[in-house]
Amino acid sequence: MNTVPLEDQLKQFGLSEKEIQTYLTILEHGEAKASTIADDTGVSKRYVYSICEELEERGFVDVDDHIVPTKIQAKPPQEVIEMLSSQLEDIEPVLQQRYSETSSRPQRFDVIKSRVTVIKRLREYIKSAEQELVIAVPEGYLPEVAEQLGAAIDRGVLVLLLISDVDDPEHVLDGIDRPVGSVIRTWQLGMPVLLAVDEQLGIASPAEMVSRANSDDRAIAIVQGQIVPIIASSFLANYWPFAQQHSVVDPVELPTTYRSFRHATLQATLHNKTEATVHVQATAQPVDTDDPFTTLEGTVVETRQGMVEPRTNTIPIEHTIIVETDEGTVSVGGPDSFLEDYEARKVTLERP
Repeated sequence: MNTVPLEDQLKQFGLSEKEIQTYLTILEHGEAKASTIADDTGVSKRYVYSICEELEERGFVDVDDHIVPTKIQAKPPQEVIEMLSSQLEDIEPVLQQRYSETSSRPQRFDVIKSRVTVIKRLREYIKSAEQELVIAVPEGYLPEVAEQLGAAIDRGVLVLLLISDVDDPEHVLDGIDRPVGSVIRTWQLGMPVLLAVDEQLGIASPAEMVSRANSDDRAIAIVQGQIVPIIASSFLANYWPFAQQHSVVDPVELPTTYRSFRHATLQATLHNKTEATVHVQATAQPVDTDDPFTTLEGTVVETRQGMVEPRTNTIPIEHTIIVETDEGTVSVGGPDSFLEDYEARKVTLERP
């Protein structure tokens, strides 16, 4: 068997030539004494012990030093592949974060002068949503974007929908024949049209831009990862808490994985309300550190959020999952958290 390509591939995982040579020798034997490995590789037995300790720490072999002579056993290749795959999955959120920060999507600020363009851009941005969106729209113009909101719900996107200028909350969805929001709230007052999608795309418009065809007002469409989260935060802090809760989706079937932390928090909250035990597995990093992302596991004991009633957070932007781990209770938040112990990039909720 030609092992040159395999050696090159193993080098990509940080193994030195001597470590690779030793590991492949152990693989061929399945299990061997240090002296046998030393003879086959041409290195000292003491060096074999040192290399095998490194290989054991990396998860490639098991060193049984409870017997004499010490035996080194190769782990089944399937276990090694699963271990390496897990390591790659753990760094994926970090790579994704760095990629998002320098995304090829051009940053843009567009001034919109017509109602038709506002509606067109709303539809376009909603259609592109992959993880979450928050939107405030007048009741009279909900039908203009209902199809796109419904499609987003079908894709598994978190949709926080606030319908403004509502006369009769009980009939606000009359004529809409599909779910258009994960959580829907209504408000009798008028308010700006707001949209924030995946913390990348945003729209802010005076209500008159969509309610009057000849309005002299102007709207703005934003493609900017630093500004759009401000729109979402303003929405959640200044409007959402004062609107009346209209409807909430049912808890989804678990297990489910989320990259939107707010979505994970919502579903953990809904399952907690049914008194179900929910296990969480999060790719997380301690807040305000350069520590690597690791897998944090435990049981959800509480959530702090303001998406559904009753509100349990202390400030509107707080969305937190409290997790009981083997090491104790910790708080987990989304990217760029500062209130919690950990910030998470990916969260899986499952029944134990």
